[in-house]
Amino acid sequence: MPKLKTKKGVAKRFKVTAKGKVKYAPCNKSHLLTNKKRSRIRKLRESDTVSLGKHEKYLKRLLPYA
Repeated sequence: MPKLKTKKGVAKRFKVTAKGKVKYAPCNKSHLLTNKKRSRIRKLRESDTVSLGKHEKYLKRLLPYA
């Protein structure tokens, strides 16, 4: 059986933690930051995990060796 290919776009945006959760960094923090509240910018610094199991299962399929 051949090796499975990793979706490189997904690999750049998502990481799988040691417990198997899918972690990502939120968007909207690169420019136009003067319009956004300080509290919102602070929350955008934190990484988040994928909450829906359906999406998590799909992302893990795209990251076969993670």
